[in-house]
Amino acid sequence: MRAWTVAEHDDDVRLSEVPTPALRGGGVLVEVLAAHLPAYTKMVVEGNRGALPVPLILGPSCVGRVIDVAPDVFHVAPGDIVLDTALLDAGGDDQILVGWVGLGGPGGGSDRTDQMRTVWHDGVFAEHALCAKETMVKLPGAEHYPEPAHLAFLPWLCIAATGLHTAGSLAGRDVAVIGATGQLGGAAVLVALAEGAATVTAVGRNKQALDRLAELGPRVRTHQLTGDRATDAAGIGPADVALDALGATPTADATMAAYDSLRRGGTLTLIGGVRQNLTIPYGDLMHRRLTVRGSWMSDDETVATVWNLVRSGLLDLSAVEVLTVGLDDPAAALELAERTTGLGFVALVP
Repeated sequence: MRAWTVAEHDDDVRLSEVPTPALRGGGVLVEVLAAHLPAYTKMVVEGNRGALPVPLILGPSCVGRVIDVAPDVFHVAPGDIVLDTALLDAGGDDQILVGWVGLGGPGGGSDRTDQMRTVWHDGVFAEHALCAKETMVKLPGAEHYPEPAHLAFLPWLCIAATGLHTAGSLAGRDVAVIGATGQLGGAAVLVALAEGAATVTAVGRNKQALDRLAELGPRVRTHQLTGDRATDAAGIGPADVALDALGATPTADATMAAYDSLRRGGTLTLIGGVRQNLTIPYGDLMHRRLTVRGSWMSDDETVATVWNLVRSGLLDLSAVEVLTVGLDDPAAALELAERTTGLGFVALVP
């Protein structure tokens, strides 16, 4: 079969002919229907997001059709449409993203995560993939969904939803999404609207992307970041829930502006890629009864919830622009993904 491979650190992604994976215990063999190509994939390959367990077939998650299952797999069957979440959890802090960078817990890894990456290291940017059964979630009725490429956006919707759910029900509450002009932030805006938020304040720097988010409906407010913490806090809030989906930033000012924007009893949840320390004022946190939470990746229950929102039409994926690419030209695909943001993404359709 054809696949995108990375042979060693600092190597480019290459289109390769590799053997179709053989089924083994605990495995599910899938035909890859569509996979989200994250905007930062090029950075991952260049080593700027951590070390890949090379050599490997690249790719963290996909929507696929089950071809075959090992004898010890019972929750999915041949013919099912499934989401591969890529998250393999051995309990405790031992979690890996198969075919990608990223470790759970403190992120430093362990002997057990090294062993997990040895057994399950190949990803899904290929015609077929062998996935660990723990990463498989069935999508009932997805075989009738008219545009399968759109479903490649489900993992990002689920990551966003998991973060939002740390604050409880969103119905009737004021939600702010910091970094809403990125793909993860855009996903969070869609989820918050679908789950009944009274208002969703989309916060970011890209005015064109903010204007597009405003077109989603009258419940969407926008705030273009100024860089001044007090000004931004006033523009963001008051919020009951603030979700930080920012990428790498030179300062933590935007995140702290989101903190400042919270109403009494509000929640700030961090799901992004900010690499700064947060100075949280003890007395303010205590007296305003605020909550600061971290959230990483997703879980099967949230996948089911988000899929039901999509399936029912409450979350309309037609709002998301999907650009499809094939396997033929990895370099061009990665360049396109790097330029695509907001309510748009690149789907690899082998």
